[in-house]
Amino acid sequence: MSFAAQGIDTGDTAWLLAATALVLLMTPGLALFYGGMVRTKSVLNMLMMSFVSIALVTVVWLAAGYSLAFGDDTFGGLIGNLKHAGMSGLGPDSVHGTVPTLLFATFQLTFAIITAALISGAIADRAKFGAWLVFVPVWALLVYVPVAHWVWGPGGWVLDKLGALDFAGGLPVEITSGASGLALALVLGPRLGFKKDAMRPHNLPMVVLGAGLLWFGWFGFNAGSALGANGLAAAAFLNTLAAGCTGLLGWLFVEQKRDGHPTTLGAASGAVAGLVAITPSCGSVSLLGALVVGLAAGVVCSYAVGWKFKLNYDDSLDVVGVHLVGGVIGTLLIGVFAVKEMTGGTEGLLYGGGLAQLGKQLVAVVAVGAYAFLVTYGIGKLIDKVMGFRADEEHEHTGLDLTVHAETAYDHGVLGHGAPVGASSVPSAQKVKTQA
Repeated sequence: MSFAAQGIDTGDTAWLLAATALVLLMTPGLALFYGGMVRTKSVLNMLMMSFVSIALVTVVWLAAGYSLAFGDDTFGGLIGNLKHAGMSGLGPDSVHGTVPTLLFATFQLTFAIITAALISGAIADRAKFGAWLVFVPVWALLVYVPVAHWVWGPGGWVLDKLGALDFAGGLPVEITSGASGLALALVLGPRLGFKKDAMRPHNLPMVVLGAGLLWFGWFGFNAGSALGANGLAAAAFLNTLAAGCTGLLGWLFVEQKRDGHPTTLGAASGAVAGLVAITPSCGSVSLLGALVVGLAAGVVCSYAVGWKFKLNYDDSLDVVGVHLVGGVIGTLLIGVFAVKEMTGGTEGLLYGGGLAQLGKQLVAVVAVGAYAFLVTYGIGKLIDKVMGFRADEEHEHTGLDLTVHAETAYDHGVLGHGAPVGASSVPSAQKVKTQA
């Protein structure tokens, strides 16, 4: 039997194949974004935490994650079944809507991957790599998978029972990663020298490159969530571009007014904040709504990243300030700016829908945020008790690149394998003469 006869649309399938590749690229982009934001001594460790998440989450997702997230509901909208564990029963002739089920499962896998990787930014510079290897698969199964089922799975309570809207992942991706990042930051405690030492990004060009790759991949993230090459995908695509732009401008405006200097880091962070906020709402709001959502995120998140210094939690790379806060903004503003032309019926407060939808969005935000925080805190505490989650003080001081991976991103500071930390990498004049 041909694919066309089975209801598979080749145009939709081609677009979703491209979107899946775009979303997967976001994790290497995140690695560069985070890698540029840390100090030179932990660059490779930061890259590794993202890259290893690709492998860990993929194994868990194929083994049980997809089936539990998107299998038939078994417990009142809380979790799916294990009918498709190990991708059982999902051959090339299986169809989800107008695309192959295997492709849909892979597309959703890329969301799970980057959500886990996002958390690493909250604990940069101070987490044991071995503990991270344990944390990621456990967290994916206990936190991400259930929330994905609530929001997108058949019979999930957030969509089917509550009626809250989330087009591309404000709840399962942004709020879940942000709340989980806050929980782990509290478990591990602040970095050595937090609020005392300068901890500036070591490579801003790398940060901008990473942000650019994230933005590029975000078109697959949001427009791909339409699961078809259609008008809704086009609208989500344009909304994503617009919100990223106003997020960038909003952040720079705050920096100029507050600090007198619009910064490169601010531009990259503002664009990401706008993209975070439009993720849940890109399929629900008009272009005007998207512009406002992005601007609101750029302005509010630029202030939110400073909360850690007042509240004394060390969210190293501002996962809380950007992803949690931005995700909350974008998810709540659906209740304000949703238009029936995008949603198929639901309207926000400004378009005559009243407060009902805003209330539904608020319930979803609180429930998902609380669940992610509490379960992640429990996982983190258990791992810390069993094997220790915080790196040794000496390792943290020296840098995790050398002490964990026996490598350095740059050739200064280390002569070679086993050289004392701090030894000069510049050969003496005699050595240079001899080598010549």
